[in-house]
Amino acid sequence: MKESLSSVRWNRYVLTLILVMLISGVIGGVVGGTIVYSAQRSASPTQPISSPTQEALEPSSISLEITTAITEVVARVEPAVVTVISHLSPRVTFFGGVIERSSSGSGAIISFDGHIVTNNHVVEGAERLEVILADGTILPADLVGVDPYADLAVIQAEGEMPEVITWGNSNVLDSGETVIAIGSPLGSFMNTVTVGVISAIGRSIETSSGFLMEDLIQTDAAINTGNSGGPLVNLAGQMIGINTLIVRGSEAGGAIAEGLGFAIPSNSAQAVADQLIEKGFVSRPFLGVRWQWITPGIASRYRLPVEYGVYLSEVTPEGPADQSGLRRGDILISMDDQAFDPEHPYINQLIKHQPGDQVVLGVVRNGDRFDVEVTLGGSEIP
Repeated sequence: MKESLSSVRWNRYVLTLILVMLISGVIGGVVGGTIVYSAQRSASPTQPISSPTQEALEPSSISLEITTAITEVVARVEPAVVTVISHLSPRVTFFGGVIERSSSGSGAIISFDGHIVTNNHVVEGAERLEVILADGTILPADLVGVDPYADLAVIQAEGEMPEVITWGNSNVLDSGETVIAIGSPLGSFMNTVTVGVISAIGRSIETSSGFLMEDLIQTDAAINTGNSGGPLVNLAGQMIGINTLIVRGSEAGGAIAEGLGFAIPSNSAQAVADQLIEKGFVSRPFLGVRWQWITPGIASRYRLPVEYGVYLSEVTPEGPADQSGLRRGDILISMDDQAFDPEHPYINQLIKHQPGDQVVLGVVRNGDRFDVEVTLGGSEIP
């Protein structure tokens, strides 16, 4: 009887424990589900909480007016910069077709009469000229005059000029000074502005004709084909140079350079432009010869007695050289005791003089050396 009573009690205890566990499981499931459901609802992006009185914020736009010394200069100078179009002689194909040819460069308006200064190589060989103003207006133009040794030319456009550029003083430039180049690189990108500094002054570059372009301004402001003839200006908006050439080096030699642009100094350019406008040409001293520049390679090939000099291939009858006794085949080696060499080419020594000046030329003839005094004549071409 005792054992039966104990067994009953044990069974009741187990049953009670099972019921408690079942009830706890049900309650836990309900509570846990409620918590998860609430968390899911609070994290749901589809049920934003918003105030019925709150208005949507409009996106704001901020206008910034950025004006610098450079932008002010460009705004003032750009209307005085033009694109120069040189129409060349047409080319006839093998089948009789005609191909129209043209080249382009840049220029700067220097007078309200339509005078524009540019490079000689921009207009060289042109049969017809046009200029495109900054606003896109196309005007016909005529050639006024050229100076091939200075690589300068003046043309005159027909019509109303929007603005003229102001000449600056290139004698007061310093390395590191900020400069701006404006032009039409590649002939397509009109009114392109590039900014840089004056890298150096007084640079010299030898041309293919043996002439040494001297006193050039070197700049790292980007200058490309089509920029030629355009102005190089300072932060006062004055033209202190005329962009003329770039040096990139030789890819074959493995030496490629960037940022080597050169401009003709404004003081030299203005003096030439004034003469071209006044007379149509630049007064240059005239010797009256045709000549060939002698280098060590040429001297070695033809067994000449000098390393550098000027071989006279022709002497103009009754010209200054002829009147002084110079002959075909003579070799000029110096002028006023300055020997000719790569740093002192013949042409550079000659054009430093004026028509009517007397110079002493060092001459080699048949191996003999002697001096000849010559009175220089005057001509458009030395």
